[in-house]
Amino acid sequence: MRTLQENYADRGFSVLAFPCNQFGGQEPGSNEEVFAFAVDKYQANFPMFAKIEVNGSGACELYQWLKAAKPDEEGGTDIPWNFTKFLIDKSGQVVARFSPQTSPEELNDAIEALL
Repeated sequence: MRTLQENYADRGFSVLAFPCNQFGGQEPGSNEEVFAFAVDKYQANFPMFAKIEVNGSGACELYQWLKAAKPDEEGGTDIPWNFTKFLIDKSGQVVARFSPQTSPEELNDAIEALL
């Protein structure tokens, strides 16, 4: 994600990260600890927001909207694992949803098409 931010930030693109601890307890620390880990381990250079819930009755409004706008390939709306990615265009429309297994490099063509 760091590379996407570096490659496209000057063209109006930004990665936005929303940590979530709903998947195997991968984000157990405080918001500050999660941010420090991302910066220290992965050189995160994009905005990181406070931890949220993405599934269930406590899902934040942003993820309720994202999931409703772009269900997964089978029509499901739940987020299966951390690193599910959504691509939103300049007008605020959700144009794509990518599985956690999709690498950041695989997003280049879709990003280029929007820029």
